[in-house]
Amino acid sequence: MSPFGCSGLLVAVLALLCCPGSGEETFEVRMWPERLVVEPRGSWEVNCSTSCTQPEMGGLETTLTKTLLDSQPQWKRYLISNVSEDTDLQCYFLCAGKHQSKHLSIIVYQPPEQVVLKLQPTWVAVGNSFTIECRVPAVEPLESLTLILLHGNKTLHNQTFEGRAAVPQEATATLSSTAHLEDRKHNFSCLAQLDLRSRGGGVFHWVSEPQMLEIYEPMPDNQMVIIITVVSVLLFLFVTSVLLCFVFGQHWRQRRTGTYGVRAAWRRLPRAFRAQ
Repeated sequence: MSPFGCSGLLVAVLALLCCPGSGEETFEVRMWPERLVVEPRGSWEVNCSTSCTQPEMGGLETTLTKTLLDSQPQWKRYLISNVSEDTDLQCYFLCAGKHQSKHLSIIVYQPPEQVVLKLQPTWVAVGNSFTIECRVPAVEPLESLTLILLHGNKTLHNQTFEGRAAVPQEATATLSSTAHLEDRKHNFSCLAQLDLRSRGGGVFHWVSEPQMLEIYEPMPDNQMVIIITVVSVLLFLFVTSVLLCFVFGQHWRQRRTGTYGVRAAWRRLPRAFRAQ
């Protein structure tokens, strides 16, 4: 063996003797899942692990309620509950005197309980205006919400929201439109979309009950005049006939009453007067 080979081996042995924990100085700490997007008041499992083969200690730091479900030297599994707002979890391990940690973000979202669509008015003439209103109560986070007003499969309006609220807020989208005959061929609806992809979640959808707009064509002015004239003539003829019937009835009754009255008076006279 060459003197250079012996010296290299000696250096490696001295390094191991002087730094017995150097192989664990670059250990990693991992958490699964890396992000949680959850509804409030639920429970979820979290796994905390490390690449260190012989960690001295480890655990999970949080203000939430946690329960240790299972544990091995290199990993621990917890149940997290009572999540009501956005928060962070911290997983940590101590290996060869070195401390490493990993954070997990929990994002809480409040899905809408219902999506309400309202048409005002629901019965409108062609060419007149009407209003489409979509309302979503108690949704969070508001800045991730989009309300889409639809007519059939056609998008009429997109409404997004800005700002971050501390509590779930109500969201409303309103659109004024003009009625056309073709509008009655399709229903109106509202799509609520909560996009949580930027926070590690997915895209959630809720749809309102469809609403139909009743549309009618207004009559031209000349047709309206003709209708009013005809109705007026018919009404005049009806009133006249009623009055004529009443007059003739009274006349006939008076004639009958007058004849019978003379005969009755004649019968009541004494015979002496009738003989004269």
